Amino acid sequence: MTPLRAVPRRHRLLACATSALVSALALTGCDAVSDLGVPEPAATSPAPGGSALRAVDGLSVKGRAPKTGYDRDEFGSAWVDTDRNGCGTRDDVLAHQLSGVERDVDGCKVLSGVLDPDPYTGGRIAFERGRSKVDIDHLVALSDAWQKGAQQWSDGKRRAFANDPLNLVAADSSANRRKGDGDTATWLPPNKAYRCTYVAGQVSVKSKYGLWVTEAERDAMRKVLSSCPAEKLPTGGSPTEAPTR
Repeated sequence: MTPLRAVPRRHRLLACATSALVSALALTGCDAVSDLGVPEPAATSPAPGGSALRAVDGLSVKGRAPKTGYDRDEFGSAWVDTDRNGCGTRDDVLAHQLSGVERDVDGCKVLSGVLDPDPYTGGRIAFERGRSKVDIDHLVALSDAWQKGAQQWSDGKRRAFANDPLNLVAADSSANRRKGDGDTATWLPPNKAYRCTYVAGQVSVKSKYGLWVTEAERDAMRKVLSSCPAEKLPTGGSPTEAPTR
């Protein structure tokens, strides 16, 4: 009989490890392969609580309804005094968002001021009543709202929407008119530094008023806000039902 030779210690250790691995695989089946060093997919960190990015997931997704029946008058007279402070909404927004404001003797009408920076272009615009290049834009356009739920609203809710400070921003008139009734999927401000704020505002308004978004719009919102996941969802504004006239 050939005498047995001593097995080197490192070989005995390898044999023991192999035997243990085979036993483990026999007990656990193919799932044990995940323990062999194959990396698991990295977990995606959720958007912070209260963030605009997280709020996108709470918006309903539907197709755009026909524009049939839309008219600006469906949202009430322009710039009515829904907060009952004695001044029209347009002058309220100008007074809040412009610097160096001068008012008429009535204490309401804004005669001049400076928009610096203009959120849509990043430029500086001098405001002078009657020769202004400053518009008051609805972040969520009235026509867009009409096609995404506002047709079914009461008159009071539409008036509230059209005059809610949460949905209003003083901006360059040319940029605003290029926007038209576009949503996030079709128009973004040329000023890239303002895009997160702009989209967060649209998410907030649509969430507050229960408006839906299209699939393309939702995806565009996520794309913009993914670059600023900590962007907070704006809150506040007026009640969603305007007082009776």
